[in-house]
Amino acid sequence: MKHLCAWVLLLALVASGCMSKSKANAKARAAFLAGQQRAMVQMHDVQGTSVRIVGNVKNPVIIWTENLTLAEAMISAEYQGGRDPREIIIVREGQPIRVDPRQLLRGQDVPLQPADMVEIRP
Repeated sequence: MKHLCAWVLLLALVASGCMSKSKANAKARAAFLAGQQRAMVQMHDVQGTSVRIVGNVKNPVIIWTENLTLAEAMISAEYQGGRDPREIIIVREGQPIRVDPRQLLRGQDVPLQPADMVEIRP
């Protein structure tokens, strides 16, 4: 019986070691992807041809094109929120521009400019 308990304890230790390594790998991958996203934002911001989306989105950097609107940018960013945003703020040249999400859903879209930052609050 003592040997069985020792084996169970040994297997538990080995399994917990693998879990820790797996978690460490996941954290390293997440850090790597975050670094890639930051580099992408910086690269596009230097050129002044992007719009940054801050919030629960899959794609935080959208390449600015002529006639780009807030609705188009949010679609391109792939908003991941479980419900409609509570608040949307466009920061342009350091000045906040508040957008009512209900008005946006009713078709009152807002044109974006290069280097705008859009903050989506759930």
